[in-house]
Amino acid sequence: MYSKPKRIRNTVMAWPFFGSGKYFRISFICFFLTTIALPAQQNQIDSLKIEFEKHTINDSIRVDLLNQLAYAYRRTNAAEAIAYLEESETITRNIGYLKGKAKNLYLRGVMDAIRTDYREGFLNYEKAVEIYGQIGWKKGIAECYKDMGVFMSRNSNQGEALRNYRKSLEILNELGEENEVAVLLFNIGWTHAQNGNYEDARANYFKAVRINEKLNENTRLSSCLGSIAVTYSNQGNYPVALEYYSKSLILAKINESKREIISTLGNMGSLYYNLKNYNKAIDYYNQALEYLDDTEKSFKAHFYNNLGLTYKEKKDNKLAFDYLTKGRNLFNETNNRAGEAYAINNIGGIYLEAKDFNKALEYFLEAKKVCLEIKNNRGLCYSYLGLAKVFEQKKDYEKALYNALMSKELSAKHQFLQYEVDVEELLSVLFQKTGNYKKALQSHQQFKVLNDSLFNKENIEKIAQLESEYKYKQAIDSASIRELKLNKTILSTSQDLAKTKQNYLWAVIGILGTSILSGTFVFHQKFKSVKIRNQNIVTEQKLLRSQMTPHFIFNSLSVLQGMILNKEEKKSITYLSKFSKLLRIVLENSRDKVVPLIQELDAIDNYMILQNLDAEPPYDYSLVVDENIDINLFLVPPMLIQPFIENAIEHAFTEGQEHREIAIHLTFEHKKLRCTITDNGIGIDAISNKTDTKKKSLATTITKERLEMLAKDFNTTGGITVADRTKDNEWGTRVALVIPYKLISNT
Repeated sequence: MYSKPKRIRNTVMAWPFFGSGKYFRISFICFFLTTIALPAQQNQIDSLKIEFEKHTINDSIRVDLLNQLAYAYRRTNAAEAIAYLEESETITRNIGYLKGKAKNLYLRGVMDAIRTDYREGFLNYEKAVEIYGQIGWKKGIAECYKDMGVFMSRNSNQGEALRNYRKSLEILNELGEENEVAVLLFNIGWTHAQNGNYEDARANYFKAVRINEKLNENTRLSSCLGSIAVTYSNQGNYPVALEYYSKSLILAKINESKREIISTLGNMGSLYYNLKNYNKAIDYYNQALEYLDDTEKSFKAHFYNNLGLTYKEKKDNKLAFDYLTKGRNLFNETNNRAGEAYAINNIGGIYLEAKDFNKALEYFLEAKKVCLEIKNNRGLCYSYLGLAKVFEQKKDYEKALYNALMSKELSAKHQFLQYEVDVEELLSVLFQKTGNYKKALQSHQQFKVLNDSLFNKENIEKIAQLESEYKYKQAIDSASIRELKLNKTILSTSQDLAKTKQNYLWAVIGILGTSILSGTFVFHQKFKSVKIRNQNIVTEQKLLRSQMTPHFIFNSLSVLQGMILNKEEKKSITYLSKFSKLLRIVLENSRDKVVPLIQELDAIDNYMILQNLDAEPPYDYSLVVDENIDINLFLVPPMLIQPFIENAIEHAFTEGQEHREIAIHLTFEHKKLRCTITDNGIGIDAISNKTDTKKKSLATTITKERLEMLAKDFNTTGGITVADRTKDNEWGTRVALVIPYKLISNT
């Protein structure tokens, strides 16, 4: 009855974006500024050199110029950068210029970190902070803390990284440095993502997105969107991930940002790997490789890892092993312990498939040790799963179960959907082999539900839709890319020709012309983007329902089966009638963007009737609609209210609670349609502290996004707040929805 799992999930690595993740550079902000256009960097260096040659006095101005030149050359000419720093140090020592001395120490930290792949340099940052503190130069302190965070992150100490980032962020917020704040928020987001805290990661990414949009920092915006996509992809939400990847890639190409292009292409390859479309994954990896040169070892390590796994799935184990080994060596060479742990895990997977169980055990144990040291939860989840598979093959079922359950706990806590699928499949086999057939059945059923949600037909259709939209948008944006390149050329040329009035006039005409064209294009693109976004929201809502339906149907049929076995004929007939009606409503609503409010409320009524037929004691359920609401005239987005009722039923009440109340109240005031869902349970604060309910509801997240976007589409207000009622000296949770709506003309 239960098929033996044929493999475990390999760890295909999602590429972090430059200026983030495993590719953090100490020169984080400068990278973003300089990768937009290299000629601008060279112009800056040329200007600095001219000013430097003119200023021959050994004073603080010359020290500042020397430090700026050293920073400009830190990557392209390390020897020249060091020479500038040595002269700067000599002058600061002679004139007692503390600010210049601190900057010199900071830059030496930068140079040491680059030279040693972040093995050295931290001590210089600490010395710089001490001197900056003496003179009260807060911006310098913030700069040091930021790069100390990067240093710790590159050494896989994410806790210390966050502490340093937050110190920097506090100062930068105080100084009002929005540009720097956006960078810090991005770094903090990536650090949370490394620990598997994807909700916290996205919260920081979205804050950075808003600032970058305001400042028109499109390269950083591309990085943010790509990193958001990584979090969704790691949680198995591939349609939303692909949407963000597509947006990121288009921005990266418009801005000619090589490293963002490489990152996005690599991550899209990983997405298709997870969807088992291995040829497409290899195609994306190869596209990204075309942008790389031999010096970019960190990127190559990731590509080797992922290509190795892809070829493993194509049954070319020799090529797979070669790529994975090369990847591990490069991760080690570049001091990337998290990457090395992934590679070790994956090599263990190769040995497991080759039935060399002792070697596989050796690699999985080594990877587990590293992951525990650096607190890499995703890698640790994979190590436990690999160990469980090894012990299952060795028929040591006690150890196999222990490791499988550890993997299950981590995957559920951090929403690693792919691993949840694999571990439930494995647990069904382990429980069967140990004679626990009830748990074997439960695990097998949970595996089917999770696997269906990951690979359901509508999910695949959504991805196909996004692919076609991306290709169409890419075709349009290729014209935009050419136009923007021409615009840059005109702007550059106009600056050179501005010495004469005639050429100045032509430059102005050119700029005005391209501005008009660009403005027209941007307007068109924004209009199209909003339209596509709204279409995606509708599809996400359908995807959510398709993920909920298998679980709902299974539970309902189980209840019905119990009634029939207990010979409760009348009750079972009533239940079947209500179940059929609810299922019909859900299926009908799934096709529509809006439904009559009466239809939405009817679905809720039927849902609660079904729940109460099997609940002991039954829920004290009430639904109140104010008299000024005509439920036949209001059109609302479907399935907005029901998920919060389901959350209350599943999480709000303790076992044995006698009076369980769920109250729904709809009001309409000041042209706002409000729905309040209250319960008298333990409260959202207590629920959040329970280990088994830390996983955030995908339904809540998607509902929030739908409300915000549909509000714009309907030109009404939309939003959600969730509060603990203990603040009002009451028990339970209150969810307040402001529902976007349309009115049917009553004529």
